[in-house]
Amino acid sequence: MTELSYLQAVVIGLLQGVTELVPISSLGHSILVPAWIGGDWSTLVTQYATTESEGSSYLTFIVALHVATACALLVFFRRDWIEIIGAFFNTLRTRTISTSTERLAWLIAIATVPVGVTGLVLEHSLRVLFAKPLAAAVFLTINGVILIVGERLRRQSISRHQSATVASDVVANTGSGAVDVEPPRKLETVTWKEALGIGVFQTFALFPGISRSGITMVGGLLRGLDHEDAAKFSFLLATPVILAAGLFKAPSLFGEGGNGIHGQVLVGSLVAGVAAYLTVRFLTRWFTVRTLTPFGIYCLIAGVASIVKFH
Repeated sequence: MTELSYLQAVVIGLLQGVTELVPISSLGHSILVPAWIGGDWSTLVTQYATTESEGSSYLTFIVALHVATACALLVFFRRDWIEIIGAFFNTLRTRTISTSTERLAWLIAIATVPVGVTGLVLEHSLRVLFAKPLAAAVFLTINGVILIVGERLRRQSISRHQSATVASDVVANTGSGAVDVEPPRKLETVTWKEALGIGVFQTFALFPGISRSGITMVGGLLRGLDHEDAAKFSFLLATPVILAAGLFKAPSLFGEGGNGIHGQVLVGSLVAGVAAYLTVRFLTRWFTVRTLTPFGIYCLIAGVASIVKFH
């Protein structure tokens, strides 16, 4: 097996910390970037996609980066998580859900179930089958389409509501000429079924190139959330999933896969954690006024270019 260098640890750690949260797929980029660079870097991808990959140093390293990213999310949303965890245990004690935070806690729990079950059953098989540059390029292109189409459907929904409001205003002869724009739904109004549906959306992130944050944000937007709430729900939902997946495979750090790379794991994890914290801080501001479209365009360009290179 090719030994992971410190340079590779820093570059891939930075890549993981940023792309896990930016809706452009960390898994897709952890495959495509080394493949684009070539040489020993591309060998890392080869190790990652084999049936024996559970013992590979690259998979072990990626697992550690996931834990670091989840820890960064926990730190950034620490106040939210203190309230959410407290609210969750309070519902177990009282057997009632009476506050918006208690409701949010259960929405996160329900939405986590589909990807948790699917990941346990299919993660290894999907990785072996699709963790290859061409497959990742195709899924990255699909991710771009999902982001752009999701934004278009959201705008169309708003436009239809505005048109219906104007028509009803004319019928009522109010003569005001004002358009009553439907306010976005609040996160706490999401139903159990809708949360489960968004959780099902998240399972598609098991395919390299499909972004976890991107596809769950699209799911939230299609249910009427604004970009800010859709992004927050996406980040909150991703935290237990990423952390659990990382901790589940953490023992590999002390097995064959971790031999000789503990220093690289430490360096890469620090880089990933800092990058993830700064990225989520940037994105929570970005989505107060901006959309997914620029990320969709990037995915289309990068995906198509990678298809051309690796076909």
